[in-house]
Amino acid sequence: MGFLYNNIIPLAGFLLKIIAKFNHKIALGVEGRSETFRILQKNLTNTDHTVWFHCASLGEYEQGLPVFSELRKQYARHKIILSFFSPSGYEIRKNSPIADLVIYLPLDSKKNAQRFVNLVNPELTVFVKYDIWPNYLNEIKKNRLRAILISASFREDQRYFRFYGGLFRHALFAFEHIFTQNKTSKALLESINYLDATVSGDTRFDRVLDQLNDNNTLNFVEVFKQDQLCVVAGSTWPEDETLLTDYINSGAAPHTKFIIAPHNIKASQISRLRLELKTSTVLYSEKETRALKDGQVLILDTIGLLSKIYRYADIAYVGGALGHTGLHNTLEPAVFGIPILIGHNYQRFPEAKAMIQRGGMFSVSNANDFKVILNKLLSDRDFRQASGHKNSNYIKENQGAVIQILDYLRISS
Repeated sequence: MGFLYNNIIPLAGFLLKIIAKFNHKIALGVEGRSETFRILQKNLTNTDHTVWFHCASLGEYEQGLPVFSELRKQYARHKIILSFFSPSGYEIRKNSPIADLVIYLPLDSKKNAQRFVNLVNPELTVFVKYDIWPNYLNEIKKNRLRAILISASFREDQRYFRFYGGLFRHALFAFEHIFTQNKTSKALLESINYLDATVSGDTRFDRVLDQLNDNNTLNFVEVFKQDQLCVVAGSTWPEDETLLTDYINSGAAPHTKFIIAPHNIKASQISRLRLELKTSTVLYSEKETRALKDGQVLILDTIGLLSKIYRYADIAYVGGALGHTGLHNTLEPAVFGIPILIGHNYQRFPEAKAMIQRGGMFSVSNANDFKVILNKLLSDRDFRQASGHKNSNYIKENQGAVIQILDYLRISS
């Protein structure tokens, strides 16, 4: 397995360079990774003390941020290195205040891993959730450096627990401790004789609770919403948007405001969505030139505002589960105590299962399902508020992962 893996990595690098000529996102990653070692050599010296945080993408960054922020204080004299694999994380958080250097992680070849670990030489490494790179972790272990994995979530069908997964299974043992989201993940680790694990829960709960302490005021949303009910649809895909536009165009809720935040904000996608809506619609980019208060639909043709905008929602719809792209973050709206609608493909998301069982979240499969539950939530204030409270209570009951992780690091350091 190791021989095959180490031959595939350079091949993957070659193929990515070819694909980059036709794909802007991949091009960003290829170009960014080519700069990593130059950035490290320019900004690090042999006398620097460092801590390394690694995330696959933006979601894992947000998941790890409560831990990163506390470690930034704890290791105030250290240089913090934050790495991403995906441009979706790097491009949005390349100026993150929790890090001194934000970089792309080079591909996981033996040569890259050895060079990277020798340059950074981290006193502590924190990986988030699942981005397991065998050669990097083997170098960390070989150099007797500390590493932990936080908010880990495992499934029985993953390669770590299959007969062919020896290389990745071995890599897990480079972590001195793994903090899992649930008991099932801890049991799976024990099945491969990894015993240094703690069920701490998901740091995302702490992260979204921190959102309540931020200034979530957005004046343009207040102008748009006025005193009407507002449905916020976050991270929507075309199949989600079809559901929304059909409902809005039917005139079922003429006095309700809708804010749609598409996952894809390419101009062509935004134009298509706008054309499909048969009601007064305004774009975020037009907010200075068009009368916001007169619009029924506000389309966000920008990123980075959704977590604050959920504060103004009376009801949320979270995209990704109507198709097969994967359900987006449902904890962000839940923390504001509002009911949530999602699609029917949510089986891989335990938080969605939990909130559905509690009665704060509702799964829909088609336009009729969507219409029935949304009409009920819009017309029945008591039902709407009771459903929302169930979600906020669920968030509060599951906080505390960050404290457990920090306590472990204080005791073991």
